Amino acid sequence: MYMFKYILKRIGLMLLTFFVIMTMCFVLVKLLPVVDVKVFGQDANIIKMRREALGYGKPIMEQYFIFLKSVIVHGNWGVGEQMYTGSEVIDIFRQKLPATILVNVYSMILSVPVGLLFGIYAALKKNKWQDHFISTSVMIFVSVPSYVYAFLIQYLLCFKLGWFDFIMAPCETLSDYLSWTTFLSLIPAILSLSFGTIAGFTRYTRAELTEVLTSDFMLLARTKGLTKSQATVRHALRNAMVPIFPMIIGQFVGILSGSLIIESIFSIPGVGGLYVQSINLKDYNFFMLLSAFYTFIGLAANIIVDISYGIIDPRIRMGAR
Repeated sequence: MYMFKYILKRIGLMLLTFFVIMTMCFVLVKLLPVVDVKVFGQDANIIKMRREALGYGKPIMEQYFIFLKSVIVHGNWGVGEQMYTGSEVIDIFRQKLPATILVNVYSMILSVPVGLLFGIYAALKKNKWQDHFISTSVMIFVSVPSYVYAFLIQYLLCFKLGWFDFIMAPCETLSDYLSWTTFLSLIPAILSLSFGTIAGFTRYTRAELTEVLTSDFMLLARTKGLTKSQATVRHALRNAMVPIFPMIIGQFVGILSGSLIIESIFSIPGVGGLYVQSINLKDYNFFMLLSAFYTFIGLAANIIVDISYGIIDPRIRMGAR
């Protein structure tokens, strides 16, 4: 019962936060100058009709309620003005989404097991040279932004060694996205996204497992006759994974928000590059849709992480006094 009330409360707060953020984005966007429809040439009539339908020229709050009704009831986010002129914003978004999902899913598939293995190994070799080497490497990789890795990978693997292409292979159908050629062309972007995530998982896993290995119940398990390996696998890893698994779940939910710059660097036709382009070109309709998308993904990831604590470990009673 406590868990059910807690989930409802968190969802309510999430929706309130989402509403406040989107309201702020809409008001700030409407305070910016609007491009005259005359500059759109043959698409001017389409854009003019869409603007009239969305209440352009009316008070901002009236425009906002029209906008909410249009989005919630009809799923209408408007048409592109500065990019993909005259095309439905939601249609372009759907076309771009598979590439973003693909590169981030591949990145997580690589990052999670490698990060966990390095973290476990460092914890088992605590205060030895292996632990010091991994810990130092982790601090370096955590501190460096992903776009720096992207430039290094482009220079070393793509330019000097010529192992991979500089950009993602073109895809027209779903089968193209899942092809081996596309996967190979995505490897530089996958590596660029993975280094920081692997370092984060390694540091977190090492810290949690090191603390568990020095707990009193581990000494009790050894005195009962378990070997070090048995006690580590049966007790230490299971207890250390309680705070780590929610982190993994949150990463999988939030994968769509992690590749804004990387998509632009490697010319990946995803929503990340689309978002950056919409900001640079001041295409307000694309900006509103993509802001809503990234805001919702971030809020949903936080909620799922919190809820997963209570599911993974029943001893944690979320919402209980």
